[in-house]
Amino acid sequence: MKKNKAASVPKKQWKLKDFRGLFYISPWLIGFLCLQLYPFLSSLYYSFTQYNVLGAPKFIGLNNYIRLFTIDPDFKKSILVTLEYALISVPAKLLFALLIAIVLNMKLKGINLCRTVYYIPSILGGSVAVSALWRLMFMSDGILNKLLALVGLPAVNWLGQAGTAMFTICLLQVWQFGSSMVLFLAALKQIPMDLHEAASIDGAGRGKRFFYITLPMITPIIFFNLIMQSINALQNFTSAFVITNGGPLKSTYLIGMKLYTEGFSNFKMGYASAISWVLFAIVLVFTMFIFKSSDAWVYYEDGGDF
Repeated sequence: MKKNKAASVPKKQWKLKDFRGLFYISPWLIGFLCLQLYPFLSSLYYSFTQYNVLGAPKFIGLNNYIRLFTIDPDFKKSILVTLEYALISVPAKLLFALLIAIVLNMKLKGINLCRTVYYIPSILGGSVAVSALWRLMFMSDGILNKLLALVGLPAVNWLGQAGTAMFTICLLQVWQFGSSMVLFLAALKQIPMDLHEAASIDGAGRGKRFFYITLPMITPIIFFNLIMQSINALQNFTSAFVITNGGPLKSTYLIGMKLYTEGFSNFKMGYASAISWVLFAIVLVFTMFIFKSSDAWVYYEDGGDF
């Protein structure tokens, strides 16, 4: 009679060393469970409730979502404004970051200092202090209008007109191009010089070498930057809140501001949670669209997929 192999396998005796890895990552694991996963799932539940923080949440089903898409005009306005903001600021930021990276990739005297200086705006980030400084610069009596007056040009109401107000907060996003620029610079340095030399021998000028060699070789980094910057732009709140407070006429009323207003001004946490999940869906759709389109324009040297 054959002996059962499964029965003959000795039962594993767990020892303390088997849990060392879990112990080492326990601070991150506890933080993830308590500060990320639990709030994430809680907000999903609250989105189906009427909850004002002070009282117990009351389950109301899909009423919050129905109200968002059928009754609340500010929500629809905030979505359109957010999409406009993302479609303007993200391409402008990536284009500017790429141009600066190309310049910083040149062999010039003092180029290392220039690279550090250009990265400083990203270290400062989109903080409240930077946004407040930006507001002071673009006020009616701000430094920008004073500079225009010095050259005989009329002052511009940067924060009081819909078009210029959107331009102002988009410009702040573009100004913080450092992280994208560093990635572009790293990608440019990885391009083999043999390709440029061979193309140059064949008579290709700088323009052709850029569009047929440089640009295709850095498309994976363009793809990554496009994903990350789109997510950041769709979730932006600080600049619109501090610089324009959503005005004028809610022309800069981003969906992040709508979420903040409902949750922390009107104390409608259930309604704000529903907005946050709609925002999550918008970010997800945006990301999926970019991933889907990548097959047509992202080039990988090994021919593999992302």
